[in-house]
Amino acid sequence: MSTRSKYVLLFSFCLLVSVGQSQKPKPKRAKNIILMIGDGMGTAQIYAGLTANKGKLHLERCTYSGFHKNQSADHYITDSAAGATAFACGQKTYNGAIGVDANHQPIASILEIAERNGLATGMVVTCSSTHATPASFIAHQASRSLDEDIALDFMKTDIDVFIGGGRKFFEKRKDGKNLIDSLRAKNYQIANSIAEVQKVKTGKLAAFLAEEQQAKFSEGRGDELVKSTEVALQLLQQNKKGMFMLIEGSQIDWGGHANDTQYIMDEMVDFDNTIGKVLDFAAKDGNTLVIITADHETGGFSLVDGDMKTGKVEGKFTTTHHTGVMIPVFAFGPGAEQFSGIYDNTAIFDKMMQSFQFKVK
Repeated sequence: MSTRSKYVLLFSFCLLVSVGQSQKPKPKRAKNIILMIGDGMGTAQIYAGLTANKGKLHLERCTYSGFHKNQSADHYITDSAAGATAFACGQKTYNGAIGVDANHQPIASILEIAERNGLATGMVVTCSSTHATPASFIAHQASRSLDEDIALDFMKTDIDVFIGGGRKFFEKRKDGKNLIDSLRAKNYQIANSIAEVQKVKTGKLAAFLAEEQQAKFSEGRGDELVKSTEVALQLLQQNKKGMFMLIEGSQIDWGGHANDTQYIMDEMVDFDNTIGKVLDFAAKDGNTLVIITADHETGGFSLVDGDMKTGKVEGKFTTTHHTGVMIPVFAFGPGAEQFSGIYDNTAIFDKMMQSFQFKVK
């Protein structure tokens, strides 16, 4: 082979490699996306749950993992409102912001965009439905403290299912409005207990499982998150176009704030049991992308001893507040490969948009 021929061959090879690298295949479209947030859940919280569960978690079934950088627009350490708004709306914002940007301007959320595209939408949480994380997906308010205004924003959407606490923000309001009556007028079935939730088989559902915040898992709430999730999945999958659902294990965060290792372990295992139900659904369905992450870590939690055989965990804390460490992301289903690597928390919104193949916000 002549020298010229060798150069031509080498050039052709390099060109093929370059073209191959620049034309990465788009992620497979997901019909359904289920975003699961373990509020305050860092790697130590996950491993505490794994140890408490004697060495196994359903979370381990996820096929891809990565990390997100979670600083807010105005603080090194984010709060839940700014963290959830980054996931929901794809923009960094200030601590305390609910679905608005750094200039207090409303930003459309992935839930609202899914709704506009004809998909079913829902949320299931173990806190008030007006709390920072769920609120950021459905409301647009300058402050997370405006629970009654956030509740009023629920009336501006057509969310199909929401299950959590916060009844008083809908019913016993300073403005005298009874939003629960308004929900009934919009054809929502109203449930006030997990038993009533489980009786609902079709249609729209608004469930209020507490006046304000739900009880701890260990103090009476039990497996309401698992049962609520099963009902929500049954209702939302009846929409043939698909669904977007948010599920939050809200009180992992509260265990961190309380510097209570047992509280963290109980809430983490409950959240993981819910993960198991969701992954079972996704594996059977084949068209469901499941994303599991946290908004931030809480407590500066570390593990100093434990026993996989007995489930014993000994933890220590450096703070009663949030910390600024990177947060793990786990994914399963079509498009899960997008979630490997390290990226900003806002990229989770972008990746969900790509998976749904929505073109504009």
